[in-house]
Amino acid sequence: MTKPILAITMGDAAGVGPEIIIKSLAHQHVYETSTPIVVGDAKRLEHAAQLTKSDAKINVINEVSEAIGEVGTIDCIDLALIPKDLAFGEVSPIAGDAAYRYIEKSVDLAMKGEIHAIATAPLNKEALHKGGHLFPGHTEILADLTGTKDYAMMLTSPKLKVIHLTTHVGLIKAIEMINPERTYNVIKLAHDALTRAGIKNPSVAVCGINPHAGENGLFGNGEEEEKLMPGIERAKAEGIDASGPHPADTLFFRAGRGDFDIVVACYHDQGHGPIKVLGLEAGVNITVGLNSGVIRTSVDHGTAFDIAGKNIADERSMLEAIKSAVELAPKPSA
Repeated sequence: MTKPILAITMGDAAGVGPEIIIKSLAHQHVYETSTPIVVGDAKRLEHAAQLTKSDAKINVINEVSEAIGEVGTIDCIDLALIPKDLAFGEVSPIAGDAAYRYIEKSVDLAMKGEIHAIATAPLNKEALHKGGHLFPGHTEILADLTGTKDYAMMLTSPKLKVIHLTTHVGLIKAIEMINPERTYNVIKLAHDALTRAGIKNPSVAVCGINPHAGENGLFGNGEEEEKLMPGIERAKAEGIDASGPHPADTLFFRAGRGDFDIVVACYHDQGHGPIKVLGLEAGVNITVGLNSGVIRTSVDHGTAFDIAGKNIADERSMLEAIKSAVELAPKPSA
Protein backbone atom coordinates (compact mmCIF):
# COMPACT_ATOMS: atom_id res chain seq x y z
CA MET A 1 0.00 0.00 0.00
CA THR A 2 1.20 3.51 -0.75
CA LYS A 3 0.65 6.56 1.43
CA PRO A 4 -2.51 8.65 1.06
CA ILE A 5 -2.08 12.05 -0.59
CA LEU A 6 -3.46 14.91 1.51
CA ALA A 7 -4.42 18.39 0.40
CA ILE A 8 -3.81 20.88 3.21
CA THR A 9 -5.65 24.14 2.61
CA MET A 10 -3.88 27.25 3.88
CA GLY A 11 -7.01 28.86 5.35
CA ASP A 12 -7.14 32.60 5.93
CA ALA A 13 -3.70 33.97 5.08
CA ALA A 14 -4.06 36.72 7.71
CA GLY A 15 -4.43 34.13 10.46
CA VAL A 16 -2.27 31.37 11.91
CA GLY A 17 -2.88 28.91 9.06
CA PRO A 18 0.42 29.44 7.19
CA GLU A 19 2.38 29.25 10.45
CA ILE A 20 0.83 26.04 11.77
CA ILE A 21 1.25 24.42 8.36
CA ILE A 22 4.97 25.23 8.30
CA LYS A 23 5.37 23.92 11.84
CA SER A 24 3.35 20.77 11.20
CA LEU A 25 5.24 19.86 8.05
CA ALA A 26 8.51 19.98 9.96
CA HIS A 27 7.53 16.70 11.62
CA GLN A 28 9.03 13.61 9.99
CA HIS A 29 6.12 11.36 11.00
CA VAL A 30 3.73 13.35 8.77
CA TYR A 31 5.71 12.22 5.73
CA GLU A 32 6.02 8.66 7.00
CA THR A 33 2.23 8.26 6.84
CA SER A 34 1.17 10.61 4.01
CA THR A 35 2.16 12.82 1.10
CA PRO A 36 0.99 16.32 2.14
CA ILE A 37 0.43 19.00 -0.49
CA VAL A 38 -0.45 22.54 0.54
CA VAL A 39 -3.10 24.27 -1.55
CA GLY A 40 -2.50 27.94 -0.92
CA ASP A 41 -0.01 30.69 -1.62
CA ALA A 42 3.71 29.94 -1.95
CA LYS A 43 4.88 33.47 -1.08
CA ARG A 44 2.79 33.47 2.11
CA LEU A 45 4.26 30.10 3.10
CA GLU A 46 7.76 31.47 2.49
CA HIS A 47 6.91 34.42 4.74
CA ALA A 48 5.64 32.03 7.42
CA ALA A 49 8.82 29.97 7.10
CA GLN A 50 10.86 33.09 7.77
CA LEU A 51 8.72 33.96 10.78
CA THR A 52 9.14 30.48 12.25
CA LYS A 53 12.84 30.31 11.34
CA SER A 54 12.20 27.23 9.24
CA ASP A 55 14.70 25.99 6.65
CA ALA A 56 11.96 24.31 4.64
CA LYS A 57 11.97 24.90 0.89
CA ILE A 58 8.63 25.73 -0.75
CA ASN A 59 8.32 23.63 -3.90
CA VAL A 60 5.73 25.10 -6.27
CA ILE A 61 3.93 22.43 -8.28
CA ASN A 62 1.14 22.47 -10.84
CA GLU A 63 0.13 18.82 -10.63
CA VAL A 64 -0.21 16.41 -7.71
CA SER A 65 2.14 14.02 -9.49
CA GLU A 66 4.98 16.57 -9.19
CA ALA A 67 5.04 16.40 -5.38
CA ILE A 68 8.36 15.42 -3.82
CA GLY A 69 6.84 14.35 -0.50
CA GLU A 70 9.91 14.66 1.70
CA VAL A 71 10.39 16.48 4.99
CA GLY A 72 12.28 19.73 4.43
CA THR A 73 10.44 20.39 1.17
CA ILE A 74 6.86 21.68 1.29
CA ASP A 75 4.98 20.94 -1.92
CA CYS A 76 2.52 23.73 -2.76
CA ILE A 77 -0.11 24.15 -5.43
CA ASP A 78 0.19 27.92 -5.62
CA LEU A 79 -2.98 29.86 -6.43
CA ALA A 80 -1.03 33.14 -5.98
CA LEU A 81 -3.97 35.12 -4.60
CA ILE A 82 -2.35 36.90 -1.63
CA PRO A 83 -0.56 40.26 -2.02
CA LYS A 84 2.87 40.53 -0.44
CA ASP A 85 1.79 43.29 1.94
CA LEU A 86 -1.29 41.52 3.39
CA ALA A 87 -1.27 42.26 7.12
CA PHE A 88 -1.57 39.53 9.72
CA GLY A 89 -4.42 39.74 12.19
CA GLU A 90 -6.79 41.84 10.09
CA VAL A 91 -10.02 40.92 8.30
CA SER A 92 -9.40 40.97 4.55
CA PRO A 93 -11.87 40.21 1.74
CA ILE A 94 -8.90 39.13 -0.39
CA ALA A 95 -7.87 36.56 2.21
CA GLY A 96 -11.49 35.48 2.64
CA ASP A 97 -11.92 34.86 -1.06
CA ALA A 98 -8.57 33.07 -1.26
CA ALA A 99 -9.52 30.75 1.61
CA TYR A 100 -12.59 29.72 -0.36
CA ARG A 101 -10.56 29.18 -3.52
CA TYR A 102 -8.15 26.86 -1.69
CA ILE A 103 -11.07 24.69 -0.59
CA GLU A 104 -12.61 24.77 -4.05
CA LYS A 105 -9.36 23.56 -5.64
CA SER A 106 -8.90 20.83 -3.04
CA VAL A 107 -12.44 19.53 -3.49
CA ASP A 108 -11.89 19.43 -7.25
CA LEU A 109 -8.74 17.34 -6.73
CA ALA A 110 -10.55 15.04 -4.30
CA MET A 111 -13.50 14.47 -6.62
CA LYS A 112 -11.10 13.66 -9.45
CA GLY A 113 -9.42 11.09 -7.21
CA GLU A 114 -6.04 12.87 -7.30
CA ILE A 115 -5.92 13.27 -3.52
CA HIS A 116 -7.39 11.07 -0.80
CA ALA A 117 -8.33 13.53 1.96
CA ILE A 118 -8.38 17.24 2.81
CA ALA A 119 -7.11 18.83 6.03
CA THR A 120 -8.08 22.48 6.43
CA ALA A 121 -6.43 25.33 8.28
CA PRO A 122 -8.92 27.83 9.79
CA LEU A 123 -10.79 30.50 7.88
CA ASN A 124 -12.39 33.69 9.16
CA LYS A 125 -16.15 33.90 8.61
CA GLU A 126 -16.24 37.70 8.40
CA ALA A 127 -13.46 37.72 5.81
CA LEU A 128 -15.15 34.88 3.93
CA HIS A 129 -18.39 36.88 3.73
CA LYS A 130 -16.59 40.09 2.72
CA GLY A 131 -14.89 38.05 0.01
CA GLY A 132 -18.29 37.23 -1.44
CA HIS A 133 -18.89 33.74 -0.05
CA LEU A 134 -21.90 33.71 2.26
CA PHE A 135 -21.40 30.41 4.07
CA PRO A 136 -21.38 29.84 7.85
CA GLY A 137 -18.15 27.85 7.64
CA HIS A 138 -16.11 25.04 6.09
CA THR A 139 -18.77 22.36 6.53
CA GLU A 140 -21.38 24.22 4.51
CA ILE A 141 -18.86 25.15 1.79
CA LEU A 142 -17.83 21.53 1.38
CA ALA A 143 -21.44 20.37 1.27
CA ASP A 144 -22.21 22.94 -1.45
CA LEU A 145 -19.16 22.09 -3.55
CA THR A 146 -19.86 18.36 -3.39
CA GLY A 147 -23.63 18.64 -3.80
CA THR A 148 -24.25 16.96 -0.45
CA LYS A 149 -27.55 17.27 1.43
CA ASP A 150 -27.12 14.85 4.34
CA TYR A 151 -23.91 15.69 6.17
CA ALA A 152 -22.81 16.43 9.70
CA MET A 153 -20.01 18.00 11.70
CA MET A 154 -18.07 15.61 13.91
CA LEU A 155 -15.62 16.78 16.57
CA THR A 156 -13.08 14.36 18.00
CA SER A 157 -10.55 14.42 20.79
CA PRO A 158 -8.58 11.60 22.41
CA LYS A 159 -11.36 11.00 24.97
CA LEU A 160 -14.56 12.12 23.26
CA LYS A 161 -16.28 12.13 19.86
CA VAL A 162 -19.32 14.31 19.12
CA ILE A 163 -21.51 14.66 16.03
CA HIS A 164 -24.12 17.39 15.57
CA LEU A 165 -27.75 17.46 14.47
CA THR A 166 -27.45 21.22 13.85
CA THR A 167 -24.50 23.62 13.92
CA HIS A 168 -24.30 27.25 12.82
CA VAL A 169 -27.83 28.43 13.56
CA GLY A 170 -29.48 30.10 16.55
CA LEU A 171 -30.88 27.90 19.30
CA ILE A 172 -34.57 28.45 18.46
CA LYS A 173 -33.90 27.70 14.79
CA ALA A 174 -31.86 24.63 15.73
CA ILE A 175 -34.75 23.12 17.67
CA GLU A 176 -37.09 23.84 14.76
CA MET A 177 -34.72 22.06 12.36
CA ILE A 178 -34.47 18.82 14.36
CA ASN A 179 -36.81 16.06 13.21
CA PRO A 180 -36.86 12.23 13.25
CA GLU A 181 -35.33 11.96 9.76
CA ARG A 182 -32.39 14.19 10.67
CA THR A 183 -31.89 12.31 13.94
CA TYR A 184 -31.80 8.97 12.12
CA ASN A 185 -29.50 10.27 9.38
CA VAL A 186 -26.94 11.65 11.83
CA ILE A 187 -26.96 8.47 13.92
CA LYS A 188 -26.29 6.48 10.74
CA LEU A 189 -23.57 8.89 9.60
CA ALA A 190 -21.88 8.46 12.99
CA HIS A 191 -22.23 4.67 12.88
CA ASP A 192 -20.85 4.43 9.34
CA ALA A 193 -17.93 6.81 9.97
CA LEU A 194 -16.77 4.96 13.08
CA THR A 195 -17.25 1.58 11.41
CA ARG A 196 -15.00 2.69 8.53
CA ALA A 197 -12.47 3.86 11.11
CA GLY A 198 -12.30 0.33 12.51
CA ILE A 199 -14.72 0.42 15.46
CA LYS A 200 -16.99 -2.61 15.32
CA ASN A 201 -20.64 -1.93 16.18
CA PRO A 202 -20.01 1.56 17.64
CA SER A 203 -22.34 2.76 20.38
CA VAL A 204 -24.12 6.03 19.54
CA ALA A 205 -25.72 8.02 22.38
CA VAL A 206 -28.14 10.87 21.64
CA CYS A 207 -28.40 13.97 23.84
CA GLY A 208 -31.75 15.30 24.94
CA ILE A 209 -32.81 18.75 23.78
CA ASN A 210 -34.22 19.85 27.14
CA PRO A 211 -32.73 19.64 30.65
CA HIS A 212 -32.80 16.06 31.93
CA ALA A 213 -33.86 15.00 28.40
CA GLY A 214 -37.31 16.37 29.16
CA GLU A 215 -37.80 14.14 32.22
CA ASN A 216 -40.95 12.50 30.83
CA GLY A 217 -42.58 15.77 29.84
CA LEU A 218 -41.62 17.80 32.91
CA PHE A 219 -39.39 20.10 30.82
CA GLY A 220 -40.11 21.34 27.33
CA ASN A 221 -42.99 20.50 25.04
CA GLY A 222 -42.31 16.88 24.18
CA GLU A 223 -39.41 17.61 21.81
CA GLU A 224 -37.57 14.41 22.75
CA GLU A 225 -40.59 12.23 22.00
CA GLU A 226 -41.45 14.07 18.77
CA LYS A 227 -38.06 14.87 17.26
CA LEU A 228 -35.54 12.38 18.62
CA MET A 229 -37.06 9.09 19.71
CA PRO A 230 -38.52 7.98 16.34
CA GLY A 231 -35.10 8.43 14.71
CA ILE A 232 -33.38 6.52 17.50
CA GLU A 233 -35.88 3.66 17.26
CA ARG A 234 -35.45 3.48 13.47
CA ALA A 235 -31.69 3.20 13.84
CA LYS A 236 -32.04 0.50 16.50
CA ALA A 237 -34.40 -1.44 14.23
CA GLU A 238 -31.62 -1.53 11.64
CA GLY A 239 -29.18 -3.01 14.13
CA ILE A 240 -27.34 0.17 15.07
CA ASP A 241 -26.35 0.41 18.74
CA ALA A 242 -28.18 3.69 19.37
CA SER A 243 -29.62 4.92 22.66
CA GLY A 244 -31.22 7.96 24.25
CA PRO A 245 -32.24 10.65 24.55
CA HIS A 246 -29.87 11.00 27.50
CA PRO A 247 -29.53 14.02 29.81
CA ALA A 248 -26.73 16.09 28.30
CA ASP A 249 -25.37 17.17 31.69
CA THR A 250 -24.14 13.63 32.43
CA LEU A 251 -23.85 12.08 28.95
CA PHE A 252 -20.56 13.72 28.02
CA PHE A 253 -18.98 12.54 31.27
CA ARG A 254 -20.19 9.00 30.60
CA ALA A 255 -18.90 9.07 27.03
CA GLY A 256 -15.56 10.45 28.21
CA ARG A 257 -15.08 7.50 30.54
CA GLY A 258 -15.84 5.07 27.72
CA ASP A 259 -19.53 4.17 28.07
CA PHE A 260 -20.25 5.27 24.48
CA ASP A 261 -18.19 5.68 21.31
CA ILE A 262 -19.83 8.91 20.15
CA VAL A 263 -22.40 11.46 21.32
CA VAL A 264 -25.04 13.05 19.08
CA ALA A 265 -25.40 16.69 20.14
CA CYS A 266 -28.57 18.59 19.26
CA TYR A 267 -27.02 22.01 18.70
CA HIS A 268 -23.68 23.76 18.30
CA ASP A 269 -22.69 24.69 21.85
CA GLN A 270 -24.09 21.50 23.38
CA GLY A 271 -21.41 19.57 21.47
CA HIS A 272 -18.62 22.10 21.07
CA GLY A 273 -18.40 23.07 24.74
CA PRO A 274 -17.36 19.67 26.14
CA ILE A 275 -14.84 19.06 23.35
CA LYS A 276 -13.18 22.44 23.78
CA VAL A 277 -13.00 22.10 27.55
CA LEU A 278 -10.77 19.09 26.89
CA GLY A 279 -8.29 21.30 25.01
CA LEU A 280 -8.22 23.05 21.66
CA GLU A 281 -4.81 21.62 20.84
CA ALA A 282 -6.20 18.06 20.70
CA GLY A 283 -9.49 18.71 18.89
CA VAL A 284 -10.25 17.84 15.28
CA ASN A 285 -13.27 18.87 13.19
CA ILE A 286 -14.44 16.30 10.61
CA THR A 287 -17.12 16.72 7.96
CA VAL A 288 -19.01 13.42 7.66
CA GLY A 289 -21.17 12.21 4.76
CA LEU A 290 -19.79 14.25 1.84
CA ASN A 291 -20.62 12.96 -1.62
CA SER A 292 -17.97 11.18 -3.72
CA GLY A 293 -16.34 9.97 -0.51
CA VAL A 294 -14.54 13.27 0.12
CA ILE A 295 -12.78 13.14 3.49
CA ARG A 296 -12.22 16.43 5.30
CA THR A 297 -10.65 17.12 8.67
CA SER A 298 -9.73 20.43 10.27
CA VAL A 299 -8.18 22.08 13.26
CA ASP A 300 -10.70 22.79 16.00
CA HIS A 301 -9.70 26.42 16.52
CA GLY A 302 -10.06 29.69 14.67
CA THR A 303 -7.72 32.01 12.82
CA ALA A 304 -6.37 33.48 16.09
CA PHE A 305 -5.81 36.94 14.63
CA ASP A 306 -4.51 38.14 18.00
CA ILE A 307 -1.39 35.96 17.72
CA ALA A 308 -1.05 35.62 13.93
CA GLY A 309 2.40 36.45 12.57
CA LYS A 310 4.06 36.22 16.00
CA ASN A 311 5.46 32.66 15.83
CA ILE A 312 3.56 31.50 18.92
CA ALA A 313 0.74 29.47 17.35
CA ASP A 314 0.50 25.83 18.43
CA GLU A 315 0.45 23.28 15.61
CA ARG A 316 -0.82 20.30 17.62
CA SER A 317 -4.42 20.53 16.39
CA MET A 318 -3.18 20.67 12.79
CA LEU A 319 -1.10 17.57 13.44
CA GLU A 320 -4.17 15.83 14.88
CA ALA A 321 -6.19 16.87 11.81
CA ILE A 322 -3.54 15.40 9.52
CA LYS A 323 -3.46 12.21 11.59
CA SER A 324 -7.26 11.88 11.40
CA ALA A 325 -7.22 12.52 7.65
CA VAL A 326 -4.71 9.69 7.20
CA GLU A 327 -6.81 7.35 9.33
CA LEU A 328 -10.05 8.12 7.46
CA ALA A 329 -8.62 8.30 3.94
CA PRO A 330 -8.99 5.35 1.57
CA LYS A 331 -5.58 3.81 1.21
CA PRO A 332 -4.48 3.66 -2.44
CA SER A 333 -3.01 0.40 -3.69
CA ALA A 334 0.64 0.33 -4.64
